[in-house]
Amino acid sequence: MLQLKNLRKSYHVGDTITHALNDVSISFRDQEFVAILGPSGSGKTTMLNVIGGLDRYDSGDLIINGKSTKNFKETDWDAYRNNSVGFVFQNYNLISHLSIIANVELGMNLSGVAAAERHKRAIDALTEVGLKEHLNKRPNQLSGGQMQRVAIARALANNPDILLCDEPTGALDTETSEQIMQLIKRVSKDRLVIMVTHNPELAKEYASRIVNFQDGKILNDSAPYNPKDKQDAFKLKRTKMSYWNAIKLSFTNIMTKKGRTTLTAFASSIGIISIAVVLSLSNGFQKQIDSTMSKALAKYPVSISQTATNETSTKDDDSDKNVKNRGYITAKESELQSSTHQNKITPKYIDYIKRINPDYANNISYQRGVNLNLLAKDGNKVKQVKFSASATSGQETALEKAQQSSGFGSAVFPTTLKSGKTSFLKDNYQLLNGTWPKKATDLILVTNNRNTININVFKNLGYKIKTGDKLSFKQLIGKKYKVINNDDYYQELPTGMFVPQKADTAMYNNSKTTLLIVGIIRPKNKNSLSLLSPGITYSDQLTQNIIKANQNSAIVKAQKKSSQNVMTGQNMNSTEKKQLMQTIGGSTLPMGIMIYPNNFDSKDKVLDYLDKWNKGKNKKDKIIYTDMSSAVTSMTGGLLNGITTVLVAFAAISLVTSMIMIGILTYTSVLERTKEIGVLKALGARKKDITRVFDAETFILGIFSGVLGVVIAYLLTFPINSILYNLTDLSNIAQLDPIHALILIVISTILTLLGGHLPARMAAKKDAAIALRSE
Repeated sequence: MLQLKNLRKSYHVGDTITHALNDVSISFRDQEFVAILGPSGSGKTTMLNVIGGLDRYDSGDLIINGKSTKNFKETDWDAYRNNSVGFVFQNYNLISHLSIIANVELGMNLSGVAAAERHKRAIDALTEVGLKEHLNKRPNQLSGGQMQRVAIARALANNPDILLCDEPTGALDTETSEQIMQLIKRVSKDRLVIMVTHNPELAKEYASRIVNFQDGKILNDSAPYNPKDKQDAFKLKRTKMSYWNAIKLSFTNIMTKKGRTTLTAFASSIGIISIAVVLSLSNGFQKQIDSTMSKALAKYPVSISQTATNETSTKDDDSDKNVKNRGYITAKESELQSSTHQNKITPKYIDYIKRINPDYANNISYQRGVNLNLLAKDGNKVKQVKFSASATSGQETALEKAQQSSGFGSAVFPTTLKSGKTSFLKDNYQLLNGTWPKKATDLILVTNNRNTININVFKNLGYKIKTGDKLSFKQLIGKKYKVINNDDYYQELPTGMFVPQKADTAMYNNSKTTLLIVGIIRPKNKNSLSLLSPGITYSDQLTQNIIKANQNSAIVKAQKKSSQNVMTGQNMNSTEKKQLMQTIGGSTLPMGIMIYPNNFDSKDKVLDYLDKWNKGKNKKDKIIYTDMSSAVTSMTGGLLNGITTVLVAFAAISLVTSMIMIGILTYTSVLERTKEIGVLKALGARKKDITRVFDAETFILGIFSGVLGVVIAYLLTFPINSILYNLTDLSNIAQLDPIHALILIVISTILTLLGGHLPARMAAKKDAAIALRSE
């Protein structure tokens, strides 16, 4: 029946002759007969080779219900097979991994019949052939006669015009053959049935018209038909298999090979597992770094000083490469000098800082630079002291000055903006002895984690001590110091110069400001930065009170009028004079500001708030801040990202292997399901539909591989975390991000689709007749 193309070369009736098929029986191969059973005068016309091959024609003009097929496309023939023809094969050609009702519904899937209607029509067709009790069985659970009945039900379910039966009893015993022929006879009452058979007696018994063929030539025709012109009444409904039906068909096939599918999915998921584990470790380490940084740097201040470095001033063309020697040298400004920016901290800017949202930064420290004129009493002796760790009794070291300007080692603890919030000291330090400060005159002694302080601190406080000596808390708590105002501390000489007076008991007793060490504190943990330098720390309110008391002092008034240092007589520029005025308490503006964000998220909002001040201002009027914590975190984050990228790239190689494996598996599946491809094409499936079926299979495998890989990777995080904890004491390092997991599943699906698409296209190009003959 499917060999007409090969026989047309000797078919002498003529290419354009049509035949009435209501009563025709034609032989397609030697000694074969076609018995056509149907009512006389049904008027259904078509070309014989249209029925045989349907889309396998040479150059003839075929007529179907008055419609010429000369310009038919391949998709037109697909639609015609689905709409008008039902096939009953000698070897049944049922799809083994589908139930018999799913086999019957297959053709209607391509016709776009609704699910409910499709199911009802399949049940009706199976009931008509006597298989109502076997709806959910598989073909391998049926006898030969029952399988042929399923094939007939499948052919009838889509209500075709023509039923083509190719040796429907060839594989059956005599009794079963009789039952099948009676069924076909009953079916022929309301549709055209064409039967190809080797059995002349069978044709004579059941056929209403018999045509005998031999060597491709008509030998005789029991009831010849003279064709007449007919008006075009041809209607065609396009076939299409939905993606959902393709997925269901492929899933059913996959479930018949659970073991092989699982092993293949596992092999394909190795790449996903590798990448997922790498990403889990990277994600966990990043969180560990963030957590450590958060503990160590969350309160790290955003520093604003009078002199800042403008990072954007660095030249892109600077390099270590030697330039060409042209016989001259170019004078260039120092990079440090060119990148230096002078911040103009004004009272208006101070007010702007004070209005910062306490939910973002509740603690702010001001470095005012004012000297505290301090006296301490040791027995009956009064002497000058200072709150400093410098080795000398006078000036601070350059390192100490640099530390103060960069935000390290501040002597003034931050001011809390909003009452009710926990203070900076209580959040970051633990109280070893005494009480927390309550008044502006309360001092706190800060020690490091090992309860040690630079010996110079104690010497500068008036203690006679040597290295290794231990001071008890009782010796420190309650220690008093007197703050002397400028007018009592400095003496004006007849020359107009000012010098510190010699400390004595009267000066000590006349002081109205007494400072008292009320507590000893240290950082809460070893990861905390020493934001307060070991030694004495005090409140900003104390410095403001001292400035207020001294801003109208004689030395301050004299220094305002003079361009020379009133204590040394040296000439000064404007910057030097400004610094000196701050030192003697003549300026209320701070030398620097340190803003302590509440957490890392809040820090970004603090920076946005500071940037808002600079918006629309000239470069010279902008205030540039320093955020060292962001530099540290970006450096560690960038390094970790680089390592992660390299590891993921290596792991991705296995994904390519997985894609090749999926391609091989799909090709194997194509070979295994060749007959199924033939059945689908016979039922009217397009090339797109065949491709869609196998693409759906790779789609399912891709998702399965991705999900399996992600699940295995997640389970591997538990032993990995256990091993890392034993090695490093770091807990819960490997953490698989759900977003990463979802992305990996998508990647797995896409790669498997790419790997399996080429074999799917190969399947779509298979010839239906050849596919049906495959074993």
